[in-house]
Amino acid sequence: MTLIELAHYAVSDRNSRGRRIHESSPSGRSEFQRDRDRIIHSKAFRRLEYKTQVFVNHEGDLFRTRLTHSLEVAQIGRSIARNLALNEDLVEAISLAHDLGHTPFGHAGQDALNECMREYGGFEHNLQSLRVVDVLEERYAQFDGLNLCFETREGILKKVPKSRIPTLGELGERFTNNYSPSLEAQLANLTDEIAYNNHDVDDGLRSGFISLKQLAEVDIFAGHMYTVQKCYPDLSERRLIHETIRGMINTLASDLTAQSKANIEQAKPESLDQVRGLPVLIGFSDTIRRQQRDLKRFLYQNLYRHYQVMRMSNKARHTIERLFTAFSADPALLPEKYQQKFNQYGHQAIADYIAGMTDRYAIREYQRMFSITEH
Repeated sequence: MTLIELAHYAVSDRNSRGRRIHESSPSGRSEFQRDRDRIIHSKAFRRLEYKTQVFVNHEGDLFRTRLTHSLEVAQIGRSIARNLALNEDLVEAISLAHDLGHTPFGHAGQDALNECMREYGGFEHNLQSLRVVDVLEERYAQFDGLNLCFETREGILKKVPKSRIPTLGELGERFTNNYSPSLEAQLANLTDEIAYNNHDVDDGLRSGFISLKQLAEVDIFAGHMYTVQKCYPDLSERRLIHETIRGMINTLASDLTAQSKANIEQAKPESLDQVRGLPVLIGFSDTIRRQQRDLKRFLYQNLYRHYQVMRMSNKARHTIERLFTAFSADPALLPEKYQQKFNQYGHQAIADYIAGMTDRYAIREYQRMFSITEH
C-alpha cells in the first residue's frame, strides 16, 4: 500500500501536543491509531449500537444508530483526508469519538437532559463525549479515561457554552482566543454533517414519514434522482433511493475536497500553528452550502417535526425528565456506583448515568422505577 505523505500543516506525531499523562510511544502504530483503537475498545463506543439517531432503537432494525452513524462519518472523513494529505487516523478517531457522550433518544434526549441540568451547568453532548474519554471510561491502571492526544480531544469539541470554557484548560484557549481547530477537526465536523443529512433522508424514506415526491422539491436530491432515473428508468424504488443518496454523498465529498483545497492554496498555511490562526479552511462551495441548508430545512420541517417522531420525542423527554427528577429527589435510587459518584460530582453524576444509557436500557430503567408490575 502506498503511504500518503502528510501536508506540513497536518497533525502528526511530531507536532502533536501529546497526552495529559505521559506514555511511552506505541509500537507498530501511530499515536492517533492508538487513540482510535482505545475508542473502539471503550464501553461507551459499544453502547452506541443501541443509541438512536432519529428513530428509537426498537422501532426497526435497519435504521441508523449512533454506532453506524459514527462509522459512516469515519469512512467519509478518511477518504477526504487522504485527498487533502491530512491525518486520516486523527480524522477517524475524532469521528468515532464525537458521539460517545450522546444521550439515549437522540436530540430529544439531549434537550431534555440539558433542561434538567440547567441549574447545574446544563448538558451538552460534545462536552459529555470529552468527559467520557477524559474521566468516565475505567479501563487503565495508570489513569481514568482513555488519555487521548490533545488533537483528538480538541476535535471532539465543536461548540461549548461560554460558562464552561474556563473549565477546559488548554482546550478552552481555542474558544477564548477564537482560534481554529486543526484541519482534521474541521473535516470531521463537516463529514458528520454529510453523513447525518444523507442517512436521515434514507431512514426517513424507509419509515414512510417523507416521500420521493416531497424530496423532488429539494434541489440536491432532485438533481441526483432525475439523473439516476434517466440512466436506469426501470430501477426499483429501493435502488433508486440508494443510487440517489450515493450520488449526493459523492457530490458533497467531492465539493468539500475541491473547495477546501482551494481555500488551503489561497491561505498557504506553513504549519499547524498557522492553521490555528486562520479562519476555518475546510468548507463547501457557496452553491453546495446553500443546497445543504435547504436539505436541512426540509428534514426539520418534514421529518424531525413529523407527528410520529414528535410523539416519540415527547415520550423520550418524559422518560428522561422523570428519571432525573426521581434520582435528584433521592440519590439512593441510583446504582451504588453512581451513589458514590453523586457524593463527588453532585447532579453531574446523575447526568453521567442517564447519558450513558442506551435507548432500551432507559426504557427498562423507567419501567423498573415507575411500573408496579415486574419487567
